[in-house]
Amino acid sequence: MNFRTLKELSERCREGGLTIGRLMLQQQAKESGREEAEEFATMKAYYGIMKEAVHNGLTRDTTSRSGLTGLDAQRVAAYNESAEPSLGGDAGRAMAYALAVSEVNASMGRIVATPTAGSCGIIPGVFVSSQERFGWDDDVMTEALFAAGAIGYVIANNSFVSGAEGGCQAEVGSAIGMAAGALAELRGGTPEQAMHAVGLALKNTLGLICDPVGGLVEIPCIVRNGFGAVTALAAADMALAGVRSVIPSDEVVQVMLEVGAAMPEKHRETAGGGLAQTPTGKKLMEDLRKKKRR
Repeated sequence: MNFRTLKELSERCREGGLTIGRLMLQQQAKESGREEAEEFATMKAYYGIMKEAVHNGLTRDTTSRSGLTGLDAQRVAAYNESAEPSLGGDAGRAMAYALAVSEVNASMGRIVATPTAGSCGIIPGVFVSSQERFGWDDDVMTEALFAAGAIGYVIANNSFVSGAEGGCQAEVGSAIGMAAGALAELRGGTPEQAMHAVGLALKNTLGLICDPVGGLVEIPCIVRNGFGAVTALAAADMALAGVRSVIPSDEVVQVMLEVGAAMPEKHRETAGGGLAQTPTGKKLMEDLRKKKRR
């Protein structure tokens, strides 16, 4: 790739008169040695899987094998339609869709890890709900996925995207930043505004620990995907309104690295601390162990 930082990514776009997504497509093709059309078709197929996961999460039984989670996306979607939710509209749909994909993952369905399975609902939640609102076709959304990928590439190479390495800030935080930056570009924002969206999103998740109950990607992972989608919408709107990340986004990424490295092991996907070690969390773990023995 011809960029290593978010600043360089923005500069390359400005120099070439390219969107983030188009630049990333070119770079990906150069890196892989494949034609741009082939790379684009592969990414478009991934987007199809994302939309399929949203649909399945809203229409099928997503009860997980553990029995701990499932069907919350459908509850939220029904509430959005039948009541007067505080969010409603785009944010409510994005939240429901993110929950849907994450529940599909927990119930062993097919998803796309973006950037990980634990954060798989955020980008589809934001993208599919936004596509429904604005009427963009799948080609537009596919280019936006390349934009999200460019942002994720920078974060992964300068910090973490793994909860085991950097806590949930690395998984959910990265996905929120990827979704926010890509959405800012989708909405007509400049590469600079997209980078501000990334910084704003990441700052809001610094220090978020990874504390899965029972070691499963269910509690609290699924609801964090729902909240994450809403945060991404907010970060994109702030950036498009002219709100800047006063601390440069690349410096925020470095803080994520610093915080993740300092995080105790028990807060990095080991189920050794946080919510996993609450009285209820420990009871749920014991109940799961008993089930396995039967």
